Amino acid sequence: MKNNDFLKVLRNIDNNPSKSQRELAKNLGFSLGKFNYILNALKKKGLIKFANFKKNPKKLNYVYYLTPKGFTEKTKLTIRYLNKISKEYESLKAEINKK
Repeated sequence: MKNNDFLKVLRNIDNNPSKSQRELAKNLGFSLGKFNYILNALKKKGLIKFANFKKNPKKLNYVYYLTPKGFTEKTKLTIRYLNKISKEYESLKAEINKK
């Protein structure tokens, strides 16, 4: 799984903690299966937690939130992503200037 996908999910959960998995997956353009796979991987790594925010007997209403470790990882992934994009930009800029 790409770090970029992890970053997208972490950011989406941080911005929309009470949305359903289906809504979060749709926001990202991911299949529900892919989103669920990433969600469980992030939970296993201790980066997110799920909590039932209503005493709903159907257990359909959950809130997703980042753990302190999740916030740290989101920051690291964001920095790596921005560094990568910056390098690509500089490379393209140099290529254009050569022509």
